[in-house]
Formats: sequence, structure tokens, C-alpha cells
Amino acid sequence: MARQLFQRKPIGELLADEGNPNALKRELGAGDLVLLAIGAVIGAGIFSSIGTAAAGEVLPTGEVVRYGAGPALVLSFLLLGAVCGLAALCYAELASMIPQAGSAYAYSYATLGELVAWIIGWDLILEYAVGNIAVAIAWGGYFNSLLSGFGIHLPDFLTHGYRAVIKSSDPAVQALLTTAPHIGGIPILINLPACLIVLAVTWVLMLGVRESATANNIMVGVKLLVLTLFVVVGAMHIDPANYKPFAPNGWRGIHQGAAIVFFAYIGFDAISTAAEETKNPQRNLPIGILGGLAVCTIIYMIVGAVATGLVPFQELRAADPLAKALSAANLTTVSWLVSLGAVVSMTAVLLVFQYGQPRIFYAMARDGLLPRWAAKVHGKYHTPYITTLLTGLVVAAGALFFDENEIYDLTNIGTLSAFALVCIGVLVLRYVDPDRPRPFKVPFVWPVALVGAAACIYTMVGLPVHAWERFAIWLVIGLLIYFFYGFRNSALRRARRPVPAREDVGAGV
Repeated sequence: MARQLFQRKPIGELLADEGNPNALKRELGAGDLVLLAIGAVIGAGIFSSIGTAAAGEVLPTGEVVRYGAGPALVLSFLLLGAVCGLAALCYAELASMIPQAGSAYAYSYATLGELVAWIIGWDLILEYAVGNIAVAIAWGGYFNSLLSGFGIHLPDFLTHGYRAVIKSSDPAVQALLTTAPHIGGIPILINLPACLIVLAVTWVLMLGVRESATANNIMVGVKLLVLTLFVVVGAMHIDPANYKPFAPNGWRGIHQGAAIVFFAYIGFDAISTAAEETKNPQRNLPIGILGGLAVCTIIYMIVGAVATGLVPFQELRAADPLAKALSAANLTTVSWLVSLGAVVSMTAVLLVFQYGQPRIFYAMARDGLLPRWAAKVHGKYHTPYITTLLTGLVVAAGALFFDENEIYDLTNIGTLSAFALVCIGVLVLRYVDPDRPRPFKVPFVWPVALVGAAACIYTMVGLPVHAWERFAIWLVIGLLIYFFYGFRNSALRRARRPVPAREDVGAGV
């Protein structure tokens, strides 16, 4: 049985069959992929989690949950840029070899076997679907700030999810438990804007990849303009005194700050999920992955330096840190414009993440590890419409009730584990299939891959204990699903075992 668990799927079987009626349509070029990367990466992380990364997290009791990096936040970004850069090189090699929709899941299937591939696919749900819940909630916060600029104020019970209220240290928010409308003694506390934006993005994604990419390109242009405005205006109001002390919590603060703000880097790997819809993927995928990550790292370091120079880093502890930094510096008009940019920016992140998750499900269903209906493609729009709709409904429901801070850590740990296994997968494939053509090759592959995997694990160590506990529970649930369904219905295993002549050999594929 152990041998069956680690069966590797031949790369030849992983490559998409262009004649398959369920195949996806190739529409995207290198420029589209770079913009998709920027659309995915620059979002809730830079507009939201950057505040906690700089200031740390302190409970109402005064207990420090995690230490902030302070102005040394720029070093946290540099550290993460290096860590993600190593993983990105490994992604680029595998993506150019295996231009298939499953991303790290597909790569693991070819290198580390079916069980590891399932675990990776299960982890990627944390990155895309669960992570998008946090993005939607952060979007809702900036959207409410934007409305307030017009004098519009939604009822608080429609803008705060139940979990967010019970975990808040703000007495005014806690009071909603008693002041909100009740049904059967249960307070009605939902984040309606966060839910509605997810449903809207899901509708756009149902229309097709070309339409989705066009919408993303427009939003990327807006977010870059807004961040440029923040940097230019903010740089003229920097107080050098705010940079002292530069690293108030030493390396511990930089490390833990990096673990928090890793959420800001999640998304560059989403480009690999577009492999089956990319023109000339052997050339364009490496450009999209590495080019997008490089641009985002530079932007992050500049924004981090300006934000911590505008105000004392402790004041960045807020749901909308960039807008708050500008407001504290009496730049109210620019603060409003940044809130507008954040709304557009995080809409782009929602779009790219909601784009990626259904394609992971699509690839897993095509391999028989999930039900066959999850691999169906719409006849007109050429999108995996069932999984797109299902993902949208689940994320929208989660955005109604959850708290974004408890989502960040779970998303980070799941994604880092996937990155580490991708780095290991490159080495395994170099050993077991050294002669296969590699349009893009990782330079100095052994040190790059080993250091990349170790760096991902080291970053995971900076996450709090509760993140590891929840991650363990998540893995147990995933393994139960695999052994009760995926193992029995694996298309790879069904194809390799003898079957009666009258049995439908194609069933489940």
C-alpha cells in the first residue's frame, strides 16, 4: 500500500491534452502573467497585515502575542523576497516543464507521489480559498472607510463578522454582541460588503479568462498609481525620528514580522495555475513568476520605508495602516485616495485567488482525487464553472463571519509548506528524470532548492503555536478525505490495475 501512496504520475500524462473537450483555452501572454502576479501579490498584505508586522500584536491584557519589526520592516520584506525568490526559481523550472493547471499539486504528483500531491493540493486551499476570506474582510474594512468619506455609514452589525467581534479588543466592537439585532437570542453580526464583493468577483470569473485578465490589468494600473501617490506624498512628510529605534525587537521582531507579512507575498505562485491558459508557457511562465515577484519586492520595501517614516511604527497597528499613517500625518485627502486604491487593489487579489483555487480543484478532479463534476468546463466560456461557483460561495460565506487575523496565520503556514515541497520536488525530478527537457533551469539547483526549503520552514517557525495546531487539524481532515475517497478513485491507480472487459475503463478519469 505504501508504494501505491507514493505513485508518481508521469509528466507525459500531466501535460494537457489540447483536443480534450474539457481542456482550457490558451489566452495569456507574458505581460498578462506579470500583471496577474502583481494583481495577486499587492493587496491585503501591503494594505493590511503590514501594520501588525511593524507594530506586533498585543492582547488587551498586555501580553505580547508576537513582536513587530518596527522600521526594520524593510528587512522583513527583503528576507521574504529572498525566501520567495528561491521558491519562485523552483516554481519556474517546474511550471515550464509541466504547464498544467494544478500548480504545486501537479508538480508534486510528478515528483513526490500521489499522497504528497494530495497534501499539497489540500494546503493550497489554505492559500487561495481560506486566504481569500481574509482578503475579502480587509476589502470590507477599506470599503467602509471609503464610504465614510462620502458621509455614508453602514450599520455596524452589517460590517463586522461574528468571529471578528468576539476576538476584538475594542470595547465599542464588543458592545455589538448586545446592541446588534438578535434572532432567537443569537446576535446578527455579518460582514455584508465582504460577502458581496466575493460574489461579484465570482461572476466575472465565470465569464472567461480573457475577460478576467482584462479586469485584472485595469485594477493593477489603478493600484500602482495609488501606491505611487502614497510614496511620493508620504516621502515629503517623513520624520527621520520615526526610524529610531530601527529594530526595536531585534532579529526576533524582524523574523516574526516576516512571518506575519508573508501574507503580502502570497500569490506569485498563482501564476502557475494559469499554465494551461498561457501561450508559449515554457517561455512566459518563468517571466511571469520571477518578473512579478521582483517588481512586488521592490514596491514593498519602498512602501514599508515610507509608512514607518510617516508615523511611529506603533500607530500602524490598524486594519487600514497606510490610510491611518496618512491621516495621522494630516494628509486626509490622500488617505481617502489610498482607501480607494486599496479597494481596487484587493479586488484584483480576490480575482486572482478566486481564479487559482478552482483550477486546483479542476486538476485534482481530473486525476480522480475529487468528484468528476469538479473537472467540467463550460462549453461557451471555457472555464471550470462548477468549481468557480462553489469556491465563490464558500469564500463568501466565510467572509460573512470570520476574523481576518486568525486567517492570516493559517494561510501563511499552508502556503509555506507548499513552497518547501516544491523546492524539494525540483531536486527529486532532477534525480529521477535528469534527461527531460527543461526550458528553464534553476541555477545552482542544489543550494538554491535546499536553502529555499529550509528558509520556508524557518519562516514557518516564526508563526504562533495556534497556527501549527490548526494546521495539524487541517491536515488530518484532508488525509481522511483522501483515504476515504481520493485513494479509491485515483485515475492513475484505476488506469494501472486490471479491470473486467465490460467495465467502463474511462470512469472517474
